[in-house]
Amino acid sequence: MAIELVNHVYREGEGVPVVLMNAYPVDHRMWDVCAKALADLSYLNDVPPFPIWAPDMAGSGESPVPSAEDSGPQLANGAYTEALDRLADAYVALINDAGYSQAIWVGLSMGGYVAMDIQRRHPETVAGLALCDTMAASDGTGGEGRLAMADAAEQTNSVEPVMHFAKPADGDSTVKKTPEFITTMTTWIEEQNPAGLAWRQRMTYGRPDMGNVPETITAPTVVVSGELDPTSNPSVMKPLADRIAGAQFVDIPDCGHFSAVEHPETVARALLSLVRRVQEQ
Repeated sequence: MAIELVNHVYREGEGVPVVLMNAYPVDHRMWDVCAKALADLSYLNDVPPFPIWAPDMAGSGESPVPSAEDSGPQLANGAYTEALDRLADAYVALINDAGYSQAIWVGLSMGGYVAMDIQRRHPETVAGLALCDTMAASDGTGGEGRLAMADAAEQTNSVEPVMHFAKPADGDSTVKKTPEFITTMTTWIEEQNPAGLAWRQRMTYGRPDMGNVPETITAPTVVVSGELDPTSNPSVMKPLADRIAGAQFVDIPDCGHFSAVEHPETVARALLSLVRRVQEQ
């Protein structure tokens, strides 16, 4: 057995697929509006249709929570030390099984960790890379909040421990404070599996340090950062972009952590530019 991913195809097409990898604590639906904008923009700009996919990350949406066997070794604190590698392998297996040898990997936040690990483990599959509101370093010591959140979700068998992701705070973006955003995020989170929420945090905490991965990236890359993102704002993301040869950097004003949800058309434009760079190679 291996980690199972349920794929969602927004559009079929020719050429390498764009694979959108979701953030925590939601599922592939966070890409719905951005994916449609990407398809619409490609049509308006006479770019031939290319496949646009968004698998639910393991433990989110319709993708099942991996078994202990499929997750691999687990530390005493609950962290999985090989789960991210196995998840990255599952994404690569997904495109391979569909007959593709490469993809344009797009990851936001936790999805960005997967993208970075695909680059580390399977660089030959990377036709292009989009890193949105994410980082390269591992949590290691200091990321205990992830494990506490995982424990709380399991012990209460509820999504309540992650509900704060749907609640605006001082300094958040205009969009994040709107009733529409709050309602949408609340709905998405309420429909998650608490065990899946816990698994994704244990997987992320135990991920390998990928601090040296940016220098290994040779494919066309775009790095996207919301200026109001508390953890992955331009002070974090611009230095990351500077370490990637030829990377384009896009900073989005009045935007928090969920850039593809808060400003989907801006992110879609960045992704279309990336697709065109890949196609021109």
